[in-house]
Amino acid sequence: MPPPSDTPLRLEHLAWPDIAELQKLNGGLLLLPLGATEQHGPHLPIAMDTLLAEAVCNAVSATTRVPVLSALRYTVSQGHTTKWPGTLSLRHETFIATLNDLAAWAAATGWQRLLLVNAHFGNDAPARVAVDQIRLRHLGTLQIGLRHVFQLTPDIWRAYTDDAEDLHANRAETSLMLHLHPDLVHHDRLTSSDDPDRTTGTVFSHPVSQTSRNGVTGFPSQATAEEGAQLFQQMVAALTDLVTRATTELPPLPPADWLGTQPPG
Repeated sequence: MPPPSDTPLRLEHLAWPDIAELQKLNGGLLLLPLGATEQHGPHLPIAMDTLLAEAVCNAVSATTRVPVLSALRYTVSQGHTTKWPGTLSLRHETFIATLNDLAAWAAATGWQRLLLVNAHFGNDAPARVAVDQIRLRHLGTLQIGLRHVFQLTPDIWRAYTDDAEDLHANRAETSLMLHLHPDLVHHDRLTSSDDPDRTTGTVFSHPVSQTSRNGVTGFPSQATAEEGAQLFQQMVAALTDLVTRATTELPPLPPADWLGTQPPG
């Protein structure tokens, strides 16, 4: 039996007969959290992005009863280089291929909609490439979408970038961890972890090793659990609204207007 309505529907905890029944509900929608395994300064765990993606998706699943997959923990973190230990990255093409493979299996086993919920900046470009590929390869059988938890609303994005435009492990991310996993935050290192954004006015794209001394960009010393709780609540509310709409959304035009229009290959 599926878990009670006050807990998330984590697909990995269910047996296939229960999953088959779930596919008949909520438009056959499935959530896939995208995280990362990478350094997050001297004060945060390397699972920061994964923990956030999981927490947001689990909270939304508990409310909407839309099932959530296990998070992808190893994604694209190459921009952090090998300057600090803890980062483990896939190649861009490996990540894109992984999303394509998972989408193909989702479609083949009965899911009709797949929403990628991303909490890591480095996943943006390759995830958008994957979405472009998936939407055409599965035209008419699987609807695919991508949303970033940090850009769900203008207010959330402003909170993220307030202390650093090229942020990492900054006030917002630290606040979220102080709310979600305070036991994983090195409180004694917060005041010494601040490192300013050095990318203002730059022309080229520079990896984190060239812009940060300790893996941080921003001011985690300003973080509070209260801000983290507010941010998290905003994320859950915004994603809940998106997920609810996604369960019934159809292409703007009927199939007669687009069936058979996939690109060759």
